[in-house]
Amino acid sequence: MDEADKLLSPEFQPVVEELVRFLPKDKRQILMFSATFPVTILDFKNKYMPDAVEINLMEELTLKGVTQFYAFVEERQKVHCLNTLFSKLTINQAIIFCNSVTRVELLAKKITELGFSCFYIHARMYQSHRNRVFHDFRNGACRCLVSSDLFTRGIDIENVNVVINFDFPKNSETYLHRIGRSGRFGHLGIAINMLTYDDRFNLYRIEHEL
Repeated sequence: MDEADKLLSPEFQPVVEELVRFLPKDKRQILMFSATFPVTILDFKNKYMPDAVEINLMEELTLKGVTQFYAFVEERQKVHCLNTLFSKLTINQAIIFCNSVTRVELLAKKITELGFSCFYIHARMYQSHRNRVFHDFRNGACRCLVSSDLFTRGIDIENVNVVINFDFPKNSETYLHRIGRSGRFGHLGIAINMLTYDDRFNLYRIEHEL
């Protein structure tokens, strides 16, 4: 089970458990792989893999090489803050995350209006369109990609050195997967988090969990 934290989210866990029950108990072997191990994984492990062996390749592997910053801003200041970051940072390529499809498209439009080349990608696009956007971005057709969480897992682009959470994620798993898009292939990366007053509780919880 690759990306076990996602497979055992409420959306998929009932289906996964049903599949497991079809496997003969005395012959099945279950292996789970994940960058994070939330409570859902531990509950599944205790239920179906009570004698499991845990192998931890490296503590906080996804955070290695990534310098993290956060700034408290008002919602209406976010685009201005982003414009300032574009002028101050050395950006090879950047991925900017939003929490909804609508905000992805709106932000991409705003960035284009500021005069920066920008692509966007989200789950409501046709697969062929997403593939083309990914291919063009990976090949350096533009420096900025605005994305939903569709783009957080298993996507490695060597030139991405900056990740910006325009919308702060709601849990530590999403946070780790997002900022893990920078600092790949042994390079150093930067993760910048824009937080509103309402995000403070998620920030404190994620800090505690990580």
